[in-house]
Amino acid sequence: MTTPSRLIPLIEQFDFARERLTARMAGPVMDSGDGTETKVGTMTDEEYLWEPVTDCWSVRPRANGPGSRATFLAGAGEWGRDAASYPHPWPPPFTTLAWRLSHLSEMMFLRADHTAGSRTLTRDDYVVSGDVAGALASFDAGATAWRKALQSVDDPALDTVGFCTYPHGSDAEEPFLDIVWWVNQELLHHGAEIALLRDLYRARSH
Repeated sequence: MTTPSRLIPLIEQFDFARERLTARMAGPVMDSGDGTETKVGTMTDEEYLWEPVTDCWSVRPRANGPGSRATFLAGAGEWGRDAASYPHPWPPPFTTLAWRLSHLSEMMFLRADHTAGSRTLTRDDYVVSGDVAGALASFDAGATAWRKALQSVDDPALDTVGFCTYPHGSDAEEPFLDIVWWVNQELLHHGAEIALLRDLYRARSH
């Protein structure tokens, strides 16, 4: 299928942001943006789960139960992500790198399914990773699935409201092109947060 011309720049933006975030997380070096290499180090499990302030939301062993102000652990598997039903706690809890990466990966994984898959998967089907290796693999799988879903879309679908049936966003009220833009926004802003947390971890006082 020929990729709609309106979708091409958004896919290119997605690819750029994905590649940059992957390098920023995996290390040990990354392109600083001007062609030179910057040392970022290799992320450890300790860093992945680092809680820079008290009462963070994170991913936790399911046997330990949810963290402060969370009411359940979302996802499947032996680990879960701190969550609460509406109305969410206010002010919002600070979330760890692990929480943000899990949220981002799950969102892409589920939106891919609700765009070009079974359109049935829920958060209960997403396996939450308790270590860096698993989390990076889940991010890659989610991003790959989302990009593949985008390649299956024709031009009329971009204007179709509710084309993606993802149940945890505004997908039912917005044309699909706006959802594609939103996923890019999620990748860019959570990617920036993850990069900042890596910087703070490296610069923390020992």
